[in-house]
Amino acid sequence: MSTYEHALVTGGAGFIGHHLVHSLLGRGLSVTVLDDLSVGMRANVPAGATFIEGDVRDPGTVAQALAGVDCVFHLAAIVSIRASVDGFLRDADVNLMGTLNLLEALRGRGVRKAVLASSMAVYADSPRPVPVPESYLTAPISPYGVAKLAAEQYWLLIGSSFGVGPTVLRFFNTYGPGQTPTPYVGVITIFVERLLAGKSPVVYGDGEQRRDFVHVDDIVAATVLALEHETPGAVFNVGSGRPTSVNEIATALIRELTPGMKPENAAAPPGEMRNAIADISLIREALGYEPSRPAVDFADVIAYMRDEPQ
Repeated sequence: MSTYEHALVTGGAGFIGHHLVHSLLGRGLSVTVLDDLSVGMRANVPAGATFIEGDVRDPGTVAQALAGVDCVFHLAAIVSIRASVDGFLRDADVNLMGTLNLLEALRGRGVRKAVLASSMAVYADSPRPVPVPESYLTAPISPYGVAKLAAEQYWLLIGSSFGVGPTVLRFFNTYGPGQTPTPYVGVITIFVERLLAGKSPVVYGDGEQRRDFVHVDDIVAATVLALEHETPGAVFNVGSGRPTSVNEIATALIRELTPGMKPENAAAPPGEMRNAIADISLIREALGYEPSRPAVDFADVIAYMRDEPQ
């Protein structure tokens, strides 16, 4: 049983957010969801949660959403490295200024815990496909990473001064059922969508860039562990700890869905890292986190998307 009673989840109608909301409700918490539905869907929000449609940059809406809340999970963001390259102003407005607006609203409200969803994009690119610890160089190569890193630093500094028990979680490449297909986010979901439509997956660059693909169930488990443990001021990687190439993902999905199809290749976009794999030693030791899958498992993604209209 949680020592907290009422959570706010910003971005709670989105992919990771709605899975988290379900988990929190299952643990007996009351949950308020704040989401502008720019990416998330109203249908994602379970009946047991209170839903407020609005922008995290709007002070009045944020104040309304914080009523009675004792813990906060800030997931609302524009999650797109590629889109941030051209749209860096909007990216910073939402991902940084939205975070600062939420922090300002936490002043004096009695919130005891505040968890920020950050990103692997805060790190410098790794020349080799080896796991990087939280102490690895933070030198983002995309505007998205710059905004997320600044948001982290504000979250820890201002959150600590407000006594809200700030914790930062750096999510790696999350996948799972319910991820909204977009041209920019979620290579597994994008590949499955194209293959189900009879189209070749598009591999950017040589496809040998390696990522840490972590199932949304594990992201949610880590986030709940961060709530249940005293971790003020802590920063944790959340991933699987395993490197997997984009080519490996494409090959496995083609074998499963459309044997014999060949992927298409396109030029590598700017701002994307060559290698991004999480060292999860710290979160394993501090919180008891353990990935639930020994390898990338997209069976539930395929099943979910087969049931969705194409």
